Amino acid sequence: MNDKQPLFAAGLLLGIGLGGFFDGIVFHQILQVHNMLSNIFFPNTIRNLEINMFWDGLFHAFTWISTVIGIFLLWQGLNNKEIYSGKHFIGLLLLGWGLFNIIEGTIDHLILKLHHVIQRTSLAGQFYSDISFLVSGIVLGLIGLIIIRRNKQIP
Repeated sequence: MNDKQPLFAAGLLLGIGLGGFFDGIVFHQILQVHNMLSNIFFPNTIRNLEINMFWDGLFHAFTWISTVIGIFLLWQGLNNKEIYSGKHFIGLLLLGWGLFNIIEGTIDHLILKLHHVIQRTSLAGQFYSDISFLVSGIVLGLIGLIIIRRNKQIP
């Protein structure tokens, strides 16, 4: 294994985990504009809220596991003599967050239609909020890649 691979993986996993936590905390809990299965089980009854809460919990378990593994790899990677710059690591975090938005948005919003970024709006509003989420992932990922390439430390 390359000396820098644990840090590369740590940055991506922490970006995925933190991006997922941001999504869950902001969109699921604070704004309450969607839950994991809100397009299938619209949260208008106690039972549907319970189903969505269970799947939101599994989603948060995934983001927590990603974050814990990322922290472990970060700790492991910091024991190497040759480490990334802080800017490079921030680029990896942004790339991981962007990948989370792109993958989750494509699979959950567009392909499986489990939920939309803003569930309680018109079909056009759902579509535009889903596309905006994907665009945010592309922008975050591109900014991350630019930062990574400027540091020329890709493993």
